[in-house]
Order: sequence, then C-alpha cells, then structure tokens
Amino acid sequence: MESGGDRVLRSRCQAIPKMPTFPDLDNSLDGECNQKQHQQGNGGNHVSSNGKIEVEHVISKKLQLKRKAEYLKSDLMHQFDSQVNDFMDSLIEESASLEPALVPAVFSPPLSDKERSKLGSFRPPHGQGKLFVSRRSLLDELFEVNHIRTIYHMFIALLILFILSTLVVDVIDEGRLVLHFDLLVYAFGQFPLVVCTWICMFLSVLLVPYTLFRLWSQTQSGSCSHPRLCSVLFGSAFLLYQALGVGFLPTYVVVTNSFPPASCFIIILEQVRLMMKAHSFVRENVPRVLTWAKEKTSPRPVVPQVSQYIYFLFAPTLIYRDKYPRNPVIRWGYVATKLLQVLGCLFYAYYVFVRLCIPQFHSIRVLILFLGFFAFLHCWLNAFAEMLCFADRMFYKDWWNSTSFANYYRTWNVVVHDWLYYYVYRDLLLMSQRRFRPVAMLLVFTVSAVVHEYILAICFGFFYPVLFCLFMCFGMMFNFILHDQRKGPIWNIIMWTSLFLGQGVIICLYSQEWYAQSYCPLKEPSFLELLKPRSWSCQRGLTADSDRP
Repeated sequence: MESGGDRVLRSRCQAIPKMPTFPDLDNSLDGECNQKQHQQGNGGNHVSSNGKIEVEHVISKKLQLKRKAEYLKSDLMHQFDSQVNDFMDSLIEESASLEPALVPAVFSPPLSDKERSKLGSFRPPHGQGKLFVSRRSLLDELFEVNHIRTIYHMFIALLILFILSTLVVDVIDEGRLVLHFDLLVYAFGQFPLVVCTWICMFLSVLLVPYTLFRLWSQTQSGSCSHPRLCSVLFGSAFLLYQALGVGFLPTYVVVTNSFPPASCFIIILEQVRLMMKAHSFVRENVPRVLTWAKEKTSPRPVVPQVSQYIYFLFAPTLIYRDKYPRNPVIRWGYVATKLLQVLGCLFYAYYVFVRLCIPQFHSIRVLILFLGFFAFLHCWLNAFAEMLCFADRMFYKDWWNSTSFANYYRTWNVVVHDWLYYYVYRDLLLMSQRRFRPVAMLLVFTVSAVVHEYILAICFGFFYPVLFCLFMCFGMMFNFILHDQRKGPIWNIIMWTSLFLGQGVIICLYSQEWYAQSYCPLKEPSFLELLKPRSWSCQRGLTADSDRP
C-alpha cells in the first residue's frame, strides 16, 4: 500500500519541468524517483525504520525545487515581457501606417464620419507621410519606474554637491560667499538685441512664405495665363527669401555684432529651424494645390488658415499638418517643471565648467556646452508641447539602447530625422524613381554635416571642420559597419565607446581652437590663415615662450 509521502514524491517527480535543465538537480531528483519506485516494487520496506523521510533531505529538495521555480519564473517573465514589448511596438507602428478603414472592428467600434474626418486631418495633405498620434515622451514613462527615477535623483544630488562645493571653496578662499555668474552673463550677452533679431526673423517667416504661397495658389485657379511661368517666379522668390531673408541677414547681424556663444546659438538655431519649417509648409501644400488644379474638385484650392500656420511655427515638429492630435487641457505644473529642469541643466553645465574646466585654463575664457539632450529634446520641447496641447511627444526614442549607428541616427533626434527623411532622402528617391538610394543617403549625411558645421562656425567665430569630418568619414563608415543587423550587448558597448571617443575629440579640439583664437589673434589674417586652425601654430608659440628665461 502506497503511503502519503510516496504519492507526493511520485507526483513531484512527474511534474518536474524539462526547461531549463539543471543537470545536478535533475540527476538527483531522477535518482530519487527511480529509487522510490524500486523500493515500492520491493514492498516499500526500505524507506526508513519508522516509514518517514528524513527532514533534512526533504528541506534540501524543497530548496532546490524553489530555486528552480524562481529561475523558471524569472526566465518566463523576461521572455514574456520582451515579446509583449516587441509586439506592442510593431502593432503601434503598423497601426500608424494603416488607413482608418482598414482597422478591424474587433479592436474598436466603427468610427463615425466625424471621427474619420478628425483622424484623417492628422494625415499628410498628399500621399504617404508621417502620421502623428497621441503619445508620451519616453523619459516621462521611464521616470515612473522607481529605479530610473532614482538615477534622475542622483543627478540632482550631484548638482547640489556642485553648488555646495562652490560655496565652500568661496568661503575658504574669499572669506565670504561669492555669488557671481560672470560666465552666464558673458555667454548670454547682448540679449535685448538677440530678442529684437528673433522677432524680426520670426515675423518675416510668418508673413513672406504664407503670402507667397497664397498668391501662387491663386495663379493656379486661372488668374495667371501661364501657370508654369508663375510657379517658376514664385518659387524663385521663395528660394531667394530663404537664402537672403532668413539665411544671410540673421548671420550678418550675429557676425557684425560679435554675439557671444549662447546668444549666437539662439539666433542660428532659430534660423535653421524657421528655414526648415518654411520649407515643410510649402513642400506639403504645393502638391495639394497642383492636385486641385488637375481635378477641380472644389471652386478654389484649399489653402491653410493663418492660425494653422502660426500654430505650426510654434509646434515642436518640423513636419507640417493642418491639424495635430491635441490634449484637452494644459498642465501648467508640468510646464513649470520642465522649464525648471531646463534652468537646472543650464546651472548644471555652469557648475561643471566652473569647478572642472576653468581651473585647467586660468588665463583664457571657457567654452560653454549645454546638456543638450535632456534640456532641449525632453524638457524644452515637452514644455512647448504642453502649452500648445501638442499630443505627439515622440521627440526621441530609446537611442541609448541602440546597437547600430543607423538606429542611433534615427532615434537620437526624431524631429530633425523626420525632416531629413521626408524632404531630402525620400524626395530624392521619388525624383530618381528609387534608383539612387546610396546617393540619397550620402546627401542626407552631407546636408546634416554642413548645417552642423555652419552652426558651430558662426557661433564659435572660427572654421574648424572637425564635426564635418567626423560626420562624413566616421559617421558614414559606422553607418554601414554598425548596421541594423548588429544585435547583442557587445554592439551597444561598441556604440557607446565610439560616442564617448567622438564627443571627447570634438570637445578637446574645439576647445583648443577656441582658446587659441582668443590667446593668439591674428592682426591682418589672409583668407588661407582664416581657414587654417589657429591651435596648430599657437601651441608651438606658447611652448617657445615658456622656454624663454
């Protein structure tokens, strides 16, 4: 007759999972099961003298089973979480590319005509293009996880330590608190002129492109006897305005007034942003008017309202749409938090340079760098998005998890990547009937490298094409070597190592050139001397001077 302990042991032996395998544990349990079954075949006379299993043996086996169950649970949950995340990501991407009519009714009730019209307004005015959907920024979701939020708190603690260390050093060295911010005052110098320049630039972008487009659309409705000639004239006027009105004049103001670095960045970055927005507005609406001119589906072409254009100029996107997904309310507390975080990043950069960089260069001024990603792509864009009720907050993706540079380029700055993809890469493929894909990719890298180098050259006041060379040489090379088929942690490590090296080279070389330009100015430089990096000769001069008695 089988005892209760035998039945429990038999059921336990039969219920042991087969994956993952633990050779020592499996052999132990299998041996025990075979031993018990052999004992049962002999009448069960060899269990123990009193018919009970020893307590220590049972506890040992229970602990082994518990460890195996915990491992199985962890492994299954990890696989399940990974598969669910992949499934949801692919589902979101696929659903974003589907027409509303193709969504099965099993997921949601049928859409009304009003809802279909509202959803369709988020689509591009013509053909295929970026579809805006309501979604949160990735860091906002990650900060809800306690472990990630703790890392954010650690950075805040470091900022507090920087401030306290600065105050303590001032008290020890000066005998009092020295609360001056000469570096920030210098970097944001001539701020009233900066504001006036930005207002003039913004008003011109508000009036000129919209007026030119509206007048051109009227020529397509029959007011012009030669529509193609009118298109050429208005197109030439728009390009001339882009080159002179937005391109040359702000740069001339910056150079002639010798704006300091931060003030230069404000004007030049806004110049590039407004040029890209004006191009997007014209690029997205011209095909719609041309389609109307062929089909004549309405009495006159559909021209966006001024309010729609103004909203687009402030919206945190470079892709024009008549309407965007909107949030119902503005969370002013959220806006205040993001603006305070931008201010915190500014002071963070200030204290890093004051405590770590300036002591290394006593006789020269310092180059300000900003905590660009968090301050701008997350805090600044989210603050404006919240004030405008702009619901699509995918300004970046999880670029830190990239295992390839191709994925890093797509996820680091989604706002700029979308513009380059739709208006440079895809438009060139459409014009060439998809025959010059490598040329289109090369053009994207070239445009990005030229614009980045232009911004740095104007803001720093010298030409030193380090970033351009890194973009065109190493950037292109890594884009093909570290491609999307590279998976696994080792490739993420390689990508981060390359980023650290690249950022270190950029900071060191541009900083040296900045110091050399200030320490070794040329009285009457020739054109070739302006192109030659000053740090190459200034370093030798400094060494020679230091050797003199």
